[in-house]
Formats: sequence, C-alpha cells, structure tokens
Amino acid sequence: MACEFEVLLDAKQYPAGPDAAVDALDVVEALEAQLTVYRDTSEVSRLNQQAYSQPVVVEKKLFELFLQAKVLWEATGGALDITSGALTKVWGFYRRLGRMPSETEVAEALTKVGSQHLDLDAGNKSVRFLVPGLELNLGAIGKGHTLDRCAELLSSRGVHDFLIHGGNSSVMARGVRGQGSEVRSQESSNPKSEIPNPKSELSNPQSTPWSIGLRHPLRPDQRLAEFMLHDQALGTSGSGSQFFHHQGKRYGHILDPRTGWPAEQVLSATVIAPTAAQADALSTAFYVLGLEGANAYCEKYAEISALLVKQKGAGVELHPVNLPEDKWREV
Repeated sequence: MACEFEVLLDAKQYPAGPDAAVDALDVVEALEAQLTVYRDTSEVSRLNQQAYSQPVVVEKKLFELFLQAKVLWEATGGALDITSGALTKVWGFYRRLGRMPSETEVAEALTKVGSQHLDLDAGNKSVRFLVPGLELNLGAIGKGHTLDRCAELLSSRGVHDFLIHGGNSSVMARGVRGQGSEVRSQESSNPKSEIPNPKSELSNPQSTPWSIGLRHPLRPDQRLAEFMLHDQALGTSGSGSQFFHHQGKRYGHILDPRTGWPAEQVLSATVIAPTAAQADALSTAFYVLGLEGANAYCEKYAEISALLVKQKGAGVELHPVNLPEDKWREV
C-alpha cells in the first residue's frame, strides 16, 4: 500500500497491547499480499487475469469488500468505482509517472470501466467480469478496509482504546487516548504525505477523543484544521503528491471514472464515517463529486460528515458538510 502504518495505544492500560499491535501490523502485510495489483501472485491480480474467462471464487472478506464497493458505487452515482484500473494505466498513474493520453485512449479505457460489469455471486462467493479488459484497483478503499481488519483484531484481544493510521490519510480511532500511548510501525516505500497527522493536544487524555490534524493542501508544512474522533474513522483524498503538468495545466491522479478525466472541483476532501473503508472510499468519491455532490450524499446518510477544501484566489476556503461544530475546528 506504499505507506507507513502505525498503531498508537496506552501500553500501561493494555500490557498485552504492544503484542496485539504487532499482530495487527502482520494483518497489514497479509492484506497487502491479497489486495495489491503490483504483485502477480495477489488474489486481486489473479482476478484481473482470469475473471473474464470464468467466475473466480475469492476469500469471504474480500468478497464482502467487493459487495461494499459496489453499494458505494451505486450510492455515489459511479464516483467511486473499483473497476477503474484501465483508466489508471492509460493516465500513467499505475506506475506513478503520469502522462497525457489522447481522447481516443481515454474513450477506449472507459469501455473497460464500470461496476455494472462486475458480477458478484453471493452464493458461491465468486467474481466474474462481463467485459474484457476490466481491471480492479482497490486504491480508493483498500487502506480503509485494512484498518477495519486491524481494529477487529485489536478489539478481539481486549484493546478498545487505540488509533491506527495508514499513510496519514486513512485513520481509525477507537475509545480515547491514554497517557502512555506507544507506537508500533511498519514501513514501505513512498509513504503518502498528503494529509492528516495523528497528534494529541489533550488536556485530559483519559476522557478526550483523539485529535487528528489536517494539512493544508497547498502548504504541507501548515495545519489547516483539526478533528475530534471517538469510535470513528477518517479518510482524506487529494492530489498533492501525485500529479503532472502538461501545456501549463496540472493533472492530478484522482480520476472521475464517469468521464475518464482527472477530478478538479476541490483541493482535498476529508470524510468522517463509522468505518475506515467508508471514510477512505467516500473521501475519493467526494473529491470527484465536489461540494454539491457531497452535500447531497450526506443528506441521505446522516452518519457521514465531511470537510471539503476549495481554492479561493491564492488561498483556500473550508466547507464543512454535516460536520458538528464541536467535532472540528479551523486552525
């Protein structure tokens, strides 16, 4: 997943917590091996190779993730789509390089994109692609799913107050932060530095929610806002770390799977949700949908909150969406 994962917990409160944290990070390794499209041996790569020729049975939790992604695809009007692998490749972002494709290339890639072409058989836990060339890429939901799985393990081991983050942009917070929080980390290449850094400025660590900072999308050394999380997850999407310029215009790596072109309505989108998979996926969807689409979604789903950052002149403006005033503050 090309980022650093960390677990923060109070080792004094949970003596067995550090061992549980290490086991949780082992879950990260296992899921990386399952979900990545950068290893031919992964389960998702196997699907991309075989699922048009025949239905492919997958592991139960992975199948449930596909079901969740398809529900979110429908709920977001296609703004979140895990079948957009062909688009990622044609724009060069698969290898993190970036290139300007022709309109013909984009149009051709779009014929291979769309979750309506993803056939999920719940009885057999099997997946089949209905068009040739379709490719799954879980970059918009995989880290969140991984954090949810880590949280399940920690909770099963009796650890109920902790924070986990993946690459700073995906965060799961449970309970409150204790005074003796300890970090266990696992690192891989190219850590994403786009957004929030876990940070505590707590006057009463025994009863105060986790405090999560949001970086300024144009000035990464500055903090823009702060969120208070308790039994919630947070995800932030932005194109500050992956983009290229062509003929004087900037093109970011977050693509609108409905049009095939990079989304450009906002600078960043942060979502707070009950699960990390939701927060991760919806932050990408809201980046694509923009403020109007985010507002419409949150009107239907009251448990979802968001903060969208838009450019205004040389600066930025913040747009909270269904976000209670006591749960965040502008810095």
